[in-house]
Amino acid sequence: MVVSFVGCLHDYAGSFDGFVASLVNLTAVAAAWWRDVIREATFGGHHTIPVQRGLRLGFTLFLVSEGMLFFSLFWAFFYLATAPGVEVGGVWPPAGIEVIPADGVPLLNTYLLVWSGITLTWSHFGLLSNRVRPALAGLFATLGLGFAFLGLQAAEYYGAPFDISDGVYGSTFYLLTGFHGLHVVIGWVFLAVCLSRMRAWHFTAERHLGYEMAIWYWHFVDVIWLGLYLAVYVWGGSH
Repeated sequence: MVVSFVGCLHDYAGSFDGFVASLVNLTAVAAAWWRDVIREATFGGHHTIPVQRGLRLGFTLFLVSEGMLFFSLFWAFFYLATAPGVEVGGVWPPAGIEVIPADGVPLLNTYLLVWSGITLTWSHFGLLSNRVRPALAGLFATLGLGFAFLGLQAAEYYGAPFDISDGVYGSTFYLLTGFHGLHVVIGWVFLAVCLSRMRAWHFTAERHLGYEMAIWYWHFVDVIWLGLYLAVYVWGGSH
């Protein structure tokens, strides 16, 4: 999948077909796996306390690995920004690059993600209190805010004065924001599945491990965006 995606970036023949086939296969396998996990947890009662402890540990390690991914991307960005080479004019942002203002769409997206974290916490507290309506309302609001974020991010890409081929600035900008956007999409799907399960009464105040992990993931995405906004848009855009 990664190889075919890189091939798409270079317009290699057949790369797009390979990427789509890989994506469909990955989605089908993941959906079947998650279906089995839901059946085991909700209907089979197989997720005992030790099993839940193991799942929490595994998901925590997964988030750590995701954090390391973003750490490497931030490292590359700061390395290039603090020691710009002669190839980019010895300045950052590189000469000829028109940066995206931090007080425009990026600031609005920051508000959206912060509020999505607040509404998701409200939803979680509602579920912990066995109040389904506030839990559903908060989750609906979170999904709406997340969708708005993705729409504004797409609009920002469409109107950006540079693209991924515009040197190291364009490459690092789109890698950081693009990978984050991909994680927002994954988190959004994660929460949408939880919404469906919540409406089907799969969760209770005592047993909602899947929703708990989705909440962790979404807050992780929020924190990454705050760091990205401050580093790339605020500091990196005016350095």
